Amino acid sequence: MKLALEKARQSAGRGEVPVGAVIERGGELVAAAGNERELRKDPTAHAEIIAIREAAKTLGGWRLAGCSLHVTIEPCPMCAGAIYQARIDRLVYGAADGKAGAAGTLFNITGDIRLNHQVEVESGVLAEESAALLREFFATRRS
Repeated sequence: MKLALEKARQSAGRGEVPVGAVIERGGELVAAAGNERELRKDPTAHAEIIAIREAAKTLGGWRLAGCSLHVTIEPCPMCAGAIYQARIDRLVYGAADGKAGAAGTLFNITGDIRLNHQVEVESGVLAEESAALLREFFATRRS
């Protein structure tokens, strides 16, 4: 999660919403990314999506079974759907997202038993640090 926080800080430095994501398998780093929506002019360029794409390329396939994704904030519906589609086994996130969280806060895409894959979820890991990055970023933008 510390590397995800670093990726989030790097994103903030580029004027992006500070979100970072890391994918690991068996304790080894597979992919790491920060938000790049502004840079890419792409509404889908969330940290999780970029990391999933990088991991699939690195591992040579779209099924990311055995992988864990660590992200600084609870994934939105799009990212939770991508986590499900990639068959990621475990999601670890920092701060809950009361406006768009789709791993248990507003929606529960990652644990919906109607789907053919559920994701183990651990929340609140370095949550205060993750939330502080977001608060500082938006406070700066509003001033």
